[in-house]
Amino acid sequence: MGAPVMSIASDPDTDRLVAELYRIDGKAEIVDGRIVILPLSGGSPSRAAGAILYSLTNHENDCGGRAYTSTVAYLINLPHRKSISPDASFYVGPRWGMKFPEGAPMFAVEVRGQDEYGADVERAIAAKRADYFAAGTKVVWDVDLLSDEVVRVYRADSPERPTIYHRGETAEAEPAVPGWTFPVDELID
Repeated sequence: MGAPVMSIASDPDTDRLVAELYRIDGKAEIVDGRIVILPLSGGSPSRAAGAILYSLTNHENDCGGRAYTSTVAYLINLPHRKSISPDASFYVGPRWGMKFPEGAPMFAVEVRGQDEYGADVERAIAAKRADYFAAGTKVVWDVDLLSDEVVRVYRADSPERPTIYHRGETAEAEPAVPGWTFPVDELID
């Protein structure tokens, strides 16, 4: 079953912001009626997201879906958010060609950068994770390369109780990406 297509309500402000989003060079999202530029990744977070993306791409034929890089913007229709851009993702739904996919990915990966720590950041990460689930994402990974708890797997059906994976273990993204697993040690650069 694919992600529900959550067409963006056609209003002039949203249409203008989506058109502007296509012209952004880098990562950005539409949040609270404006375009928010997201920070670029450092070496280790970028390599971790790339390793996950590579593995997901190799798994596409096994479960029917498509892996996307961090530069994709998924158009969603939440009251305060009209797009979301994970560091890596897996989408099950129609092909959108040159357009941004409409609807949330089944699986989203957020890899923390060097400045993504502290109480305010934790609240922002939790809020974005809630937006993923509200939009239809089934599983969100919070990858923290500086923690012993390297991969926290949050699921829409139990968003407050992550499954935690450490070095030496193999993480998964059930039920979003059936049969796919990833060795946590391959995230460490």
